[in-house]
Amino acid sequence: MEKKSQVETQCVQGTYDPKSGEPRVLPIVQSTTYKYYDSDVVAGLFDLTVDGHMYSRISNPTVCEFEGKMALLEGGVGAVATASGQSASMLAMLNICSAGDHIISSSTIYGGTYNLFNVSLRKLGIEVTFVRPTDSMEKILKAAKPNTKAIFGETIGNPGLNILDFDKFSQVSKALDVPFIVDNTLATPFLCKPFEHGANIILHSTTKYTDGHATSIGGVIIDGGNFNWDNGKFPGLVEPDESYHGLRYYERFKESAYIVKARVQLLRDFGTVMSPFNAFLSHLGLETLHLRMERHSANALELAEFLENHESISWVKYPLLPNLDEYALAKKYLPNGASGILTFGIKGGSEAGKELIKHLKLTSLVVHLGDARTSILHPASTTHRQLSEAEQIASGVAPDLVRVSVGIESIKDIIEDFDMALKAVKK
Repeated sequence: MEKKSQVETQCVQGTYDPKSGEPRVLPIVQSTTYKYYDSDVVAGLFDLTVDGHMYSRISNPTVCEFEGKMALLEGGVGAVATASGQSASMLAMLNICSAGDHIISSSTIYGGTYNLFNVSLRKLGIEVTFVRPTDSMEKILKAAKPNTKAIFGETIGNPGLNILDFDKFSQVSKALDVPFIVDNTLATPFLCKPFEHGANIILHSTTKYTDGHATSIGGVIIDGGNFNWDNGKFPGLVEPDESYHGLRYYERFKESAYIVKARVQLLRDFGTVMSPFNAFLSHLGLETLHLRMERHSANALELAEFLENHESISWVKYPLLPNLDEYALAKKYLPNGASGILTFGIKGGSEAGKELIKHLKLTSLVVHLGDARTSILHPASTTHRQLSEAEQIASGVAPDLVRVSVGIESIKDIIEDFDMALKAVKK
């Protein structure tokens, strides 16, 4: 058996293996379509009996290599890249849910995902119950219904920074016999591998740390191949699909049934595809993921420690600060670092926080995170402004919360930037 490479090597090498004389760097295949010489081969592509690319809305060589690298890094059986992280979240749920179904979700999730679940999916007839991640297993189980089809959470909540209790949530999913779906965006597969902790499906907004340079919107769904879809709850995966002449996904594709269906049915119909150019840049970004995440994590911890001891700061949250409730779970599930996001409250509340942002020089005010450059945001007035104040608080967004995405610059320069801005506010 071939020895499995370490994650650092996987980040660099991926699955792209050029033949003699072919480009060493993954090329951008900027083509919508592909030439064939035999109609029977094309018919086989449409019947899913032949491997290959028929149309770039369903698959593309460059996108395929990016998907392969993400599946390799997470340890999955396959992946589907999408136009955005929101697309990944939507397709992941619609692949197994339809009108009349129900989802259980952690309440401390990204505001865009919260709105997707709480507003848009409800309009499609899919009900969502939000639970606090600290709720007991018994309380979460009480939220279940006969039509519950999935349980969802984020490895690191955005922006609440709670750490998902994988053991508890995976036990709930097993008790309900439904898949455990995890958004691993903030942790990345370098810091955490959810499949090793009971997850069945992993999502990423690849816009963030995967790309790492704020150039490319994208998302990805990764299938662990570790869930039995033939349990009577998921007819779409076991009953005939008439759009493919009665094909039964689980019967034909077994452990890859979920991800194949996501590609050939949902990606085909909804068209939320990743462009080859974005796939190229995201694939390239992964080559330095391990190096960047080490620096992001180290810088964030040092900045958190600095802010924690600053007289102008009322509170600081970073999962690896020992005095926080998240510390034990962070040490358990994130042994190599807790990513580059921290939050804090400044004395004087939200108005002082807004004033602080004006005085920062190196740190930029942007609606983004996971960039190589340090950035800052006030979520209550921006990313989570569609939520009511009660919903904001339930998702971990206090009115005075300021979120920092700590970059990979010199930590001395980052700390100096915050120190000068805090002194300016104090004046």
